Amino acid sequence: MSVMDEWTARVRDALELTPAHPEEHKLVLDLARDVAHGVLRPAAPVSAYLLGLAVGQGADPVAAAATISELAARWEAEQSGGAAEQPGGDG
Repeated sequence: MSVMDEWTARVRDALELTPAHPEEHKLVLDLARDVAHGVLRPAAPVSAYLLGLAVGQGADPVAAAATISELAARWEAEQSGGAAEQPGGDG
């Protein structure tokens, strides 16, 4: 078991959570990468939190993560015509 698997299992047990997806940490890390690279690094944890809210309200985790990743890709494409980050854009 990897450190990430062990940590995820420990937190899930402490919070009495049932995993929404068998590889939930990979799903969230992939989402965070897409958002950090396509939008803004601080948007990654916020997007992961929003994914959690959506899943908590019954959304399919894979579909919700794909939607957010697609939004990040679109955002990146829209912003590529100008500066990817504006000064002071970290929050």
